[in-house]
Amino acid sequence: MGLCDGLSHCKLALAFAVVMDLLGGTALLVGVFAHLEINGKDFGDFLVYSGALLVVMSLAGWVLWYSGNIEGLTQQKELGHIGNAVD
Repeated sequence: MGLCDGLSHCKLALAFAVVMDLLGGTALLVGVFAHLEINGKDFGDFLVYSGALLVVMSLAGWVLWYSGNIEGLTQQKELGHIGNAVD
């Protein structure tokens, strides 16, 4: 058993989503709580908006990861269904 066996498929989409969430959350928190002023210009709003955009971008990764892990329907024979003349 490897480290990532429980993650199933689409590990790249999962990694993208997690990285974008971490970067976006960090940018949001730094933009809200840190006093970022360079040459009299405040850059806090820039970090808040860019952090929110990164978190929204991560939603695409989560959707790709989730939809890539959907398993197809199993056939009735695999479920142990006893067929009849119609099957």
